Amino acid sequence: MPTFAPLKNDLLLRAARGENVERPPIWVMRQAGRYLPEYHEEKGSRDFFECCRTPEISSNLTLQPIERYKGLIDAAIIFSDILVIPQAMGMTVEMLEGKGPHFPDPLKSPEDGQYERVMGKDVDVEKELDYVYKAITMTKEKLAGRVPLFGFCGAPWTLLCYMVEGGGSKIFKEVKTWIYKYQEESKALLQKIADVCVDYLALQVQAGADIVQVFDSWAGELSPESFQEFSLPYLRHVSKGLPLRLKELKLNPVPMVVFAKGAWYALDDLCNSGYNVVGLDWLFNPAEAVKIARGRVVLQGNADPGILYGDRKAITRAVSNMVAGFNGGKKLWIANLGHGITPGVNPDDLKFFFEEIHRLTRSTLNHT
Repeated sequence: MPTFAPLKNDLLLRAARGENVERPPIWVMRQAGRYLPEYHEEKGSRDFFECCRTPEISSNLTLQPIERYKGLIDAAIIFSDILVIPQAMGMTVEMLEGKGPHFPDPLKSPEDGQYERVMGKDVDVEKELDYVYKAITMTKEKLAGRVPLFGFCGAPWTLLCYMVEGGGSKIFKEVKTWIYKYQEESKALLQKIADVCVDYLALQVQAGADIVQVFDSWAGELSPESFQEFSLPYLRHVSKGLPLRLKELKLNPVPMVVFAKGAWYALDDLCNSGYNVVGLDWLFNPAEAVKIARGRVVLQGNADPGILYGDRKAITRAVSNMVAGFNGGKKLWIANLGHGITPGVNPDDLKFFFEEIHRLTRSTLNHT
């Protein structure tokens, strides 16, 4: 395992472990991305996945928000995509400009031939996703201890949605057909994806990731009952399996974050799912979420990304409400948005969002 400079700012890791902190750590999902003009300069005419597969470019993109928001944010997250796992499992995924991810040949049924090939493939996670680990190691070296680095993966349920739907969806007809018509085949594939997730995250940690997040972006498409059957068991498999895999690799455990977007009904279960941190989307009232969590986990979130389209007064109001809801942030809170940054955000407005969190938590801490 490579060795890196010691962390100068370990605030986020201390907070994620539930320790008392001097202020809440801050980062945001999709902080490296297309809202930044420097992203487009670095990306040039390259395909999105080409950027992911080129360690130097992935590393440069990861570092852009760290450079732009120097001293304001407390973590980097590797520039990659959740759909590298289906690619490693043998499926073709494209990123279409203006449309998003597209699978030219999604899974149609357990008898379509491709399902059998995917299930039968012995996925060499180390070889297939080597470019991610190289990007992580390169980024850790360039960070030189400034802030910790997140690794991540998509959750099994969300990856199944993409593999079956062939992209995003409004009604999720295909994946609902799978889980309600081909239940056992769906669960077998979910289990295979979960096993790949464990290996993938462990190798990210081996490459240098300090903390990992599991993104269940389509969790809210499941009913409470279906979430218990098709998402939660596989999230728990990852949270249980990763520390064991790290132990086998003679590596220390790292904090784990789960973000199940839209699964407001499952917060209590998510607090018992084996993760150190539970990410909240913007549909939660922070104070209510704190009551449900009862100190069992650290909470992360949860401002509406849409406030960044508003004026400065709206941003200040949203941050003020968030800070109050999370009791000022001395413990058990990582400040974030309730989802990733959306297109067209002015980077200066995001900077103001960060500055307001610093200002308002500083005054809160000084008066407690």
